[in-house]
Amino acid sequence: MKTFTGMLLIVCLPALFFQTALAQDRKTALVPLPSIDDFTRGNDGWAFGLGLSIEYESAYEGSDEFGAEVDPAGAVQWRKGNNIFFWAGEALGWRGLHSDTWLIEAAVGFDEGREESDSDDGRLDGLGDGDEGAEFVLQARRAFDTDWRYWLDGRVVTGENGSLGLFGVGRRFGDQIDGTGHEIAIAVVFHDSEYANKDFGIDAEQSAASGLNETDLSGGFRSVGFNYNYRHSFNENWQIFGEAVYERYSSDIADSPITRNDYEAEIGVGFIYVF
Repeated sequence: MKTFTGMLLIVCLPALFFQTALAQDRKTALVPLPSIDDFTRGNDGWAFGLGLSIEYESAYEGSDEFGAEVDPAGAVQWRKGNNIFFWAGEALGWRGLHSDTWLIEAAVGFDEGREESDSDDGRLDGLGDGDEGAEFVLQARRAFDTDWRYWLDGRVVTGENGSLGLFGVGRRFGDQIDGTGHEIAIAVVFHDSEYANKDFGIDAEQSAASGLNETDLSGGFRSVGFNYNYRHSFNENWQIFGEAVYERYSSDIADSPITRNDYEAEIGVGFIYVF
């Protein structure tokens, strides 16, 4: 799972940014935020979205190597009123709307961990592969009004490899109520020592094998980031979406021998067909 989910700066033809009358005529999404996908079109029952995304991102946390990757996109969803149960990639969860201004989400996901081979330049040699593990995510978003123009975001991720917390504020643009349009957010991230050392710590055995200095990080402030999301519907079935992230690390993380860049960046674009 990514620490911070996504912002995309896309340069497209002006037509891509024009929201059609068809999109406005659709029923209201669970919440009108581009970052919260809702393929149900406001109807109860099953909904499916399937597509592909292309991401250009850091090879690993703190890396100065970048690469492109093609991944599946979409989800299987089942909606009942203001509740959606979903299976998306390696996450299984639920989200529900309460009092028109509270969105609560709970999910179980899987952290694949870092692999020594993630660095083509051999900068992870001797560090071994990171531990895989399940993660539990609990998120709450609170809108300032029912139009979800401005909102606050709180998130906790905890699992076998430690815990992380995020607090952010966001704004969406446009008047669409179907979950399309633009959205930006700013967030600060905190982690405990176990989560910090998962990606940036070096124990005695790793130090001897890699030649890097032994490093033991404490918990606390991790990073500050900026996020942008975009979603557009071409017609009843086809969507284009984009995301990008910029996350600036704290000085403690930047000083780790593993860290080659004091930031992480990601940009991606994809298409989804909604059945």
